[in-house]
Amino acid sequence: MLVRKTSPLPVECVARGYLSGSGWKDYQATGAVGGIPLPAGLRESDRLPAPIFTPATKAESGHDENISEDEAGRLVGPALIGRLRDLTLAIYARGVEHATRCGIIIADTKFEFGRLRPSGASAGHGSSGRSGEAEEAELLLIDEVLTPDSSRFWPADVYEPGRGQASFDKQFVRDYLEQIGWNKQPPVPALPADVVARTRAKYIEAYCRLTGREWRD
Repeated sequence: MLVRKTSPLPVECVARGYLSGSGWKDYQATGAVGGIPLPAGLRESDRLPAPIFTPATKAESGHDENISEDEAGRLVGPALIGRLRDLTLAIYARGVEHATRCGIIIADTKFEFGRLRPSGASAGHGSSGRSGEAEEAELLLIDEVLTPDSSRFWPADVYEPGRGQASFDKQFVRDYLEQIGWNKQPPVPALPADVVARTRAKYIEAYCRLTGREWRD
C-alpha cells in the first residue's frame, strides 16, 4: 500500500443519480437539491434525468450540510470546484457501470479529495484553494471509495421508485438513528447488536456481488 499525506479539501463531493436521503428531503422542501432545480413531481428514489454534483461541508462535529456548487466554490475556489465536479461525476459513472453489471444500483456516493503540495512548497498556506500553490498542487482522491459506507447501494431486481429502497449499505444504522431521534451531535448513540449484525450482513453481500468473491472471516 502506498500512503501519501495530503491537505484534505474542506468539502465532500457528492454525486447523485437518484432522489434519496437528504436529497429527497431538500427536494420536498425546495424542489431542488444543492441549489440545482429538478423537474416537478419526482418521487422518492426516482432516477434523476442526469447525475448531479451536490457538494457538502465537512463538519468537524455533527452532520455534514448540503451546499450549492457556488458556495463550495467560495470555500475552495471556482476553478477547483469545477475540477472536483467533473472528477466526481466521472468516477461515479465508472462505478455505476461496474455495479450495474453486478445487479446493484448506486443511488448516490461521496468522494473526498486532497492536495499534495509540490516538492519544496511552503506549508504556510491554508486550505482555501485560492493560493498559487493550490493551482500547482496535485489533486488526489483520498479515503475509501464506492463502499457501502459512503454510497447507497440498492438491489436492482427489487427497485421500485416511490418509496425507500432495500439497500446494501448502512441504511439500518440511518433508520435506527432516525427512529430514536438522534440530533446528530456527539456523543453517537451505541447501536443495538441486531442493527450491527444486519448492517454487517449487507456489507458482506455487497462485497460478494461487486467482487465476485466469497467472503471469508
